[in-house]
Amino acid sequence: MSRPVVAIASYLEQARWNIWDARAAVIHESYVRGVTANGGRAVVLPPDDLDADVLDRVDGLLLPGGVDIDPVLLGQARHPETDRAQPLRDAAEMLLLRGALERGLPVLGVCRGLQLLALEYGGSLHQHLPDVLGHTGHCPAEGVFGEHPVSFAAGSVVAEVYGPRARVNSHHHQGIDDPGALRVTGRSEDGLAEAVEDPSRRFVVGVQWHPEVSGDDSLFARFVTACATRPAAARTAAAAAL
Repeated sequence: MSRPVVAIASYLEQARWNIWDARAAVIHESYVRGVTANGGRAVVLPPDDLDADVLDRVDGLLLPGGVDIDPVLLGQARHPETDRAQPLRDAAEMLLLRGALERGLPVLGVCRGLQLLALEYGGSLHQHLPDVLGHTGHCPAEGVFGEHPVSFAAGSVVAEVYGPRARVNSHHHQGIDDPGALRVTGRSEDGLAEAVEDPSRRFVVGVQWHPEVSGDDSLFARFVTACATRPAAARTAAAAAL
């Protein structure tokens, strides 16, 4: 059987390579490596807010980390520390997320991807965690990962992957306020939601840390396995459409 095909949402940034200095659709290679090293075939999707039909041809969706979510989607005024809005990316990734859930596809949300899941499930976010938590431990400095322990709920996907407790890396200043209909399955010692899941589905998991650069592929392996175990009829139809 062919490898499960995992769609990874990319984004638009000014980039330099070879002779070029141009706007490009980019994604950190570590996400691609995390999929391919664990038996999947990565397909990188540039932002497109017209439809999610491409999901008929894949077996799972990975929403990566990145720029802050526009506070317009949160119903909040912009915080001074919030990133410049990228409305196309927000719209495109929300469209993909809804399409994946409608199709029953496995979904892995990383950092920003976890936050998109919370919004889609009716939750809300804090724009700037230091205002709430009183420290900068989740993002000590630009480009510097924080490290801290997270405790996992028994019976959750993340507990099956990591055990009851693990030390994770993080680089974010937005975070979950209300998880909506999602189950919080991991928390840091300061009480912040670090992992969320939809237990009613085969695999819908969001994590606030960055497993793609952690040196531990266990979560990617579990995600790709979930993509590979998509019902046979659906996988055959998706492969035929390629």
